[in-house]
Amino acid sequence: MRNHIRHLRTLLSLFLFVMATTGPALAGTGLTLELDRDGCLQGGFLTVRAERAGDEPLVQPVVQFMAREWKMFHQEDGSWQALVPVENMTEPGRYPLAVMDGTQRKETEVRIRPNGLGVQHITLSPSKSSLHATAVEKSRVRAALRTLSEERYFGSGFLRPCEGETSSIFGRKRSYNGGPATSYHKGIDIAAPQGTPVHSTAGGRVILAGTVEEGFRVNGNTVVVDHGQGVVSAYLHLHSISVEEGSMVEKGSLIGTVGHTGISTGPHLHWGVYLYGVSVDPRLFLVRHPSFLRARR
Repeated sequence: MRNHIRHLRTLLSLFLFVMATTGPALAGTGLTLELDRDGCLQGGFLTVRAERAGDEPLVQPVVQFMAREWKMFHQEDGSWQALVPVENMTEPGRYPLAVMDGTQRKETEVRIRPNGLGVQHITLSPSKSSLHATAVEKSRVRAALRTLSEERYFGSGFLRPCEGETSSIFGRKRSYNGGPATSYHKGIDIAAPQGTPVHSTAGGRVILAGTVEEGFRVNGNTVVVDHGQGVVSAYLHLHSISVEEGSMVEKGSLIGTVGHTGISTGPHLHWGVYLYGVSVDPRLFLVRHPSFLRARR
């Protein structure tokens, strides 16, 4: 537990420092680009903003990073913003980043820092270790996590979805039953008694409410909420689900209760946050007054 707290303090200190040092990194006669100058940790994200330094509006700018284009979203103040994820297994180092608006291109370099996490060893019973995700579970979860919607529902920020102690942090590599550590934990586990209320971390739209009976054998009873502009949260291993697909929720709305369904060693909530379908550390969204809330839509 002490190691968890120490790592969280380090992570949040770096995050706050990065946010405090954001500014116009690249400016010219046309396109102005603003981003986190000091980069971020593995499993974090970069807040990238762009605006036209003149009268002409930008034409659907995109961020080019890690051999992929990331759509930017228009904000109320006239700027464009993208929360660009840095995959947890990315090698530390410096990487090029660019913003294109169809007529101009601005380039810079960002630094990815190591998160310094180790390996977690997990023992599963034969009945649990033999479970594999069904085709239905895989396809529905994958589609939900990759949702991109123009609307921004997270204007009032984010909250921790349930009470309980953090039993496993994001990003730590995992070894099951003594096997090689080939994957990592894509969320935070919050240990709590079965039946503990689970709340939506922010406002949004329920885009997935899947159950064990429908074939969700690995994730168990699952809820996924779209918070808009590439931000999605997931709640796994639930005992009960209190929402339906398509329903709107507010920050703090009840969506279900803590359970032990799917591949789980005990009652807990697995809480994940995804950007453009890539898992990032949920704790970064609990920082007070994060910079990505400055540009209001």
